[in-house]
Amino acid sequence: IRDYHDLLEKLYEQSFKQDEQDFFRLVSITAHQGPLTPKDPNYVGSAWNTLVNWEDGSSTYEPLTVIGKDMPNMCAQYALDHNLLDKPGWKQFKRRAKNMKTLDRKVKQHIKQHKRHAPVFMYGVEIPRDWESARRLDRNNGNTKWADSEQLELKQLFDYEFAKDRGKLEASDPTLEGYTKIRCRMIYAVKHDGRHKARFVAGGHLTKEPEESVYSSVVSLRSLRIIILTAELNGLELYQADVGSAYLEALTGELIYFKAGKEFAHLGMEDHILVLYKALYGLRSSGQCWHSHFSKTLRSEGFNPSWADPDVWMRMNTKENLWEYICVYVDDLALAMKDPKTFIDKLKALPKDGGYGYQIKGDGPLTFHLRCDYIRGKDGTLRAEPKKYIAKMIEAYERIFKEKPKFYNSPLEKGDHPELDESPLLEPAQVTEYMSLMGQLQWLISLGRFDVSSAVSGLSTFRSKPREGHLARAKCVVGYVAKFKDAALRFWVGIPDYSQLPQKVEDWEKSVYGNEHEEFPHNMPKPLGKLVCITEYVDANLYFDLVTGRACTGILIFLNQTPIDWYCKKQSTVACATFGSEFVAAKTATEKAYDLRYTLRMMGIPVDYTSYVFGDNAAVITQSTIPHSQLGKRHNALAYHFTREAIATGMIRMFHVAGIDNPADCMTKFLGYQEWIRILRPVLFWQGDTATIPTKGEWQPGALDSSKAMRCYSLVVR
Repeated sequence: IRDYHDLLEKLYEQSFKQDEQDFFRLVSITAHQGPLTPKDPNYVGSAWNTLVNWEDGSSTYEPLTVIGKDMPNMCAQYALDHNLLDKPGWKQFKRRAKNMKTLDRKVKQHIKQHKRHAPVFMYGVEIPRDWESARRLDRNNGNTKWADSEQLELKQLFDYEFAKDRGKLEASDPTLEGYTKIRCRMIYAVKHDGRHKARFVAGGHLTKEPEESVYSSVVSLRSLRIIILTAELNGLELYQADVGSAYLEALTGELIYFKAGKEFAHLGMEDHILVLYKALYGLRSSGQCWHSHFSKTLRSEGFNPSWADPDVWMRMNTKENLWEYICVYVDDLALAMKDPKTFIDKLKALPKDGGYGYQIKGDGPLTFHLRCDYIRGKDGTLRAEPKKYIAKMIEAYERIFKEKPKFYNSPLEKGDHPELDESPLLEPAQVTEYMSLMGQLQWLISLGRFDVSSAVSGLSTFRSKPREGHLARAKCVVGYVAKFKDAALRFWVGIPDYSQLPQKVEDWEKSVYGNEHEEFPHNMPKPLGKLVCITEYVDANLYFDLVTGRACTGILIFLNQTPIDWYCKKQSTVACATFGSEFVAAKTATEKAYDLRYTLRMMGIPVDYTSYVFGDNAAVITQSTIPHSQLGKRHNALAYHFTREAIATGMIRMFHVAGIDNPADCMTKFLGYQEWIRILRPVLFWQGDTATIPTKGEWQPGALDSSKAMRCYSLVVR
């Protein structure tokens, strides 16, 4: 149908050609006048006029009677969008608009149906859509892996007594009064190690929305990185664990039943009525039920949630005088303890043996958690590198585009502006592909690849209506990641040496801020363990977006010598000079410092009283750090005073760093290879100390000895 419509449009365009001269063609209708009377000066034979935009860029008001005959579909769409179909003169398009809506709905249904039956792959293995396709794939593969995974899942369900069998009852049976009937089905997946996994899931969307909140939180990736760094700093052992069938550990509070399908045929229970007893995956309240159940276990073991992140649980090890931590991401656990194995063994042990009877899987030293690999190098340094995730992303790319990603030396070309792209809009199927790429890249940034954050930030603006040029750029970002897939966050715990920085401290007592000090949380736990120091690099790029005029803020935050958090976002205001955008960025960096300091203190981590902020705008540094400076632009007042107040308390010290040495530059600009490799090699690619950076002419690969005494990375002040 679409192809036929496109053919008619092409014929219509050709019909405008006469004597090899092309007439101007209308592009869109953007406004209307009416109803008009013959006495109205704008009346040209029709009660309604339409503002028509022509292909030469001009706009004119034309009578609806004429435009309606030439472009009925466009008029019908305009009337539909502006609620004019019941107005006299526009009613003629009502039937056509209804047909357009029907056609559009049918096309969307066809696309959805196509997606529903299109093959899905994980780690190179085709995933079944349903029970029948699982049988088909087993026959084609000559094995019973999917059938075995189903039987294992059902065995676990009945081991947990997840439901009560009522036999072949009728839906009208009085014992089912007050219960809601839902559908349940098997969903399938392949794990990163090749295991075939089947999971029986309830259709919780068929139940009513509970009156009380069923929200269940998970640990943030930033908190996870903080705990990993703290463990490395204080000699805690890092462990991982996965609670098998976690939701089935908790009882459900919902009254629900379902009719057993073919999955239960081998058990002789097909078409039986099963009333749910445990919190099955897919129910609205299951997440909260499990969270509440496991919280009781952790509390009984002496753990309490941190005020900064309720999914970071902590308890004091009085023998070692240290805090121990457990990070909970639904059923995935990351432990930082002196003896995590003993704790895991207690979770596994049966209640009669003093344990809790959890089915713990994949427990051991931290190697793979939340789609990120954790590898300890030859020098003993732990690094986080999402190699498996990148491999999966490239695999999906090759499956979608039928080609391998082309390698690029930088995420986007230097000085590129995606917002100026005027290439054709993508087709609906391509829009889905584009959105999928953006989603994958955004999670990759969360895992530590902040070097692509500026490119992804610039391209994510067009997720709803991307163009061909935007898709080409997204492919370029994937090609860059594919080429430089060895980037990793290295957890270096050494404290930077700032002794070479200017040590002069200004006297703020006579300023409007007075002799203030930072206020500490009244309920913060006792700080235990070794000290950590916060370092921030901040940058702003004026006119990052040439269409909206908005600047971009980039902030890279280190704990000791480890990148722990990053921020890349367009500013919500429009600045008319670099000074304004840089001060907004400085204000955001100050807010980030406040937030991180509070988080660390509420996790019992000792924090250096002074946080160090480095920026490459000398005017902002001067205006912020000198007590007697005057504000020349009132629209910067909030950012100006907020930043200076933090400096007056001594909580923050701000210093100037040359732009070529500012690693935050990669988060606000599209840089060429020679520029970004110089500032990011020490942070993401070097095997040596991440707190060092080479001097000019020394940054080439292999030119440096990591044991050579070098300047601290934070001290590159030219």
